[in-house]
Amino acid sequence: MRGTGFYWKKVLFCLVVLAILFVTVFPFLYMVLGAFKNTVDIVNPSKTFHFVPTIKNFIQVFETYQFQKPLINSLIISFGATGLSLLIGLPASYSMARYKQNMLQIVVLCIRIVPSIAFLVPVYLMFSKIGLTGTYTGIILANMLIAVPFVVWVMIPYFEGVPVELEESALIDGASRMTCFLRIMLPLSLPGIMTVTILSFINAWNNFMFGLILGNSDTKILPTVIFNFLSHTEINWSGLMAAAIIVTLPIILLSVFLQRYIVQGLTAGAVKG
Repeated sequence: MRGTGFYWKKVLFCLVVLAILFVTVFPFLYMVLGAFKNTVDIVNPSKTFHFVPTIKNFIQVFETYQFQKPLINSLIISFGATGLSLLIGLPASYSMARYKQNMLQIVVLCIRIVPSIAFLVPVYLMFSKIGLTGTYTGIILANMLIAVPFVVWVMIPYFEGVPVELEESALIDGASRMTCFLRIMLPLSLPGIMTVTILSFINAWNNFMFGLILGNSDTKILPTVIFNFLSHTEINWSGLMAAAIIVTLPIILLSVFLQRYIVQGLTAGAVKG
């Protein structure tokens, strides 16, 4: 009886896993297949898997919808927001960890809790008055509102987990506090740094809201350009799916190849000492 019960539990577990995989993977698979179909084949259920593939949709995305400029904009904004967030967030988290600045940690936590859309109206009003709307600087700063608190909150446990004796030994040998931070703390916290770098980049790359409200025709990013495939009279499904592949492919590749760093960084930062 025990063996039979274990067998059915295993079968049930496999069925649940397959159901979850179907729900999560099939939409992506459908998008990939639709990117290589024409619009007639997409709306034809009998052509779901049997169709003549074409790459015209990807050519159309770059020739007709001018995806080159938004692609460059997305790269500039994502790298800029990620780099500046690390430049500010790493020293800030080190300071909070080493000097037990608990009140500042609470402030950072509160900012993390607040939904990003809550910042949209005040940020837009402030940036419009100082001329930062429609600029790379404005969109990068808006993304940093989300990235900097994330970097700080994730990195605090890492810096707290590094033995303070290592720094004390370096200070006795004549090293400065900055030297300890650069040559001891950062190398020992590399998994966490990799984690926050990857996740901050993904957040900036996928952020639709700030790009839509704060951007203009010169600073459009990839998520906002998807709107061009929708009109009052029709939806270019084939071009839309090809564009979606272009938008998601860099993030998918980044997540697949660096997944172990993300998992290692998040799990290691969850335990102090």
